[in-house]
Amino acid sequence: MDLRKLKTLIDLVAESGITELEITEGDGTVRIVKSLPPTQPVMMAQPQVQTVAAAPAAPAAAVQPAAPAAAPVIQGHPVKAPMVGTFYRSPNPGASPFVEVGQSVKEGDPLCIIEAMKLLNEIEAEKSGVIKEILVENGEPVEYGQPLFVIG
Repeated sequence: MDLRKLKTLIDLVAESGITELEITEGDGTVRIVKSLPPTQPVMMAQPQVQTVAAAPAAPAAAVQPAAPAAAPVIQGHPVKAPMVGTFYRSPNPGASPFVEVGQSVKEGDPLCIIEAMKLLNEIEAEKSGVIKEILVENGEPVEYGQPLFVIG
C-alpha cells in the first residue's frame, strides 16, 4: 500500500467517528487505531421518587422502584460484528438472504455482508450449527463486537 493511500486512510479515521480500521490488500494488512482522549467522569442522574401523601386513615404504602430489565441471555454461539458498518442479509437488494432462522450452516458459510467505507465484507460462520436467531435487521448500522446471529 502506498504512502498517499495510507495517509488518506489515517485522515478518514481521524475525521470520522470510528476508532479502528483494518484493511487487507493483497498480502499486506494495515490496522489504524485512533487513540481516544482521557474520559471525563460521567455524572449519572439519580431516579427521583415522588412521595404522595396518603389520606390520614389509610396506611402508608411503600414506594418500590421498578426492577431493572434483565439483558436477554443468548443461548448458543453468538456471531459478532468484526467491524463497524451497515448490515446486509443478502448479497444484493433483490437476492434472497444468505441464511434464515432454522437453517443449518457449516463453518465458513457466508452469513451476511457488512459494508464499511464502500467496501463489502462477507461475514462467515465461525462454527457449524443451526441459525437460532438473527439479531439485526437488514440495512441497520452495527457496532464492533455487536452480536449479529446466534448459532446453536
